[in-house]
Amino acid sequence: QVQLVDSGGGLVQPGGSLRLSCAASGLLFNVYTMNWYRQAPGKQRELVASITSDGITNYADSVKDRFTISRDNAKNTAYLQMNSLKPEDTAVYYCNGYYSPLYDYWGQGTQVAVSS
Repeated sequence: QVQLVDSGGGLVQPGGSLRLSCAASGLLFNVYTMNWYRQAPGKQRELVASITSDGITNYADSVKDRFTISRDNAKNTAYLQMNSLKPEDTAVYYCNGYYSPLYDYWGQGTQVAVSS
């Protein structure tokens, strides 16, 4: 059974940092592209960052130079390091593992709140 477990969210002040983790099990982790999405209240889910099986990364313009996605294939875990957080980063963050339309899995989400 495939499982993605998101963790690391919380409440942080503007300018602060958080590190999200996505622990995967039940899949061949190293062949999957790992993505982080977020969904703010009243807004559509948006892709924040992705990392391919080859380690190629891509970021939404709104988080470039502030967020860093990484993966540790030995630990079957993906990470999202978030620095210089802004109130507009407040959202539920979801980990996604994608290989093909049939192999597309989601974590349960972790809440990030940026507020003073």
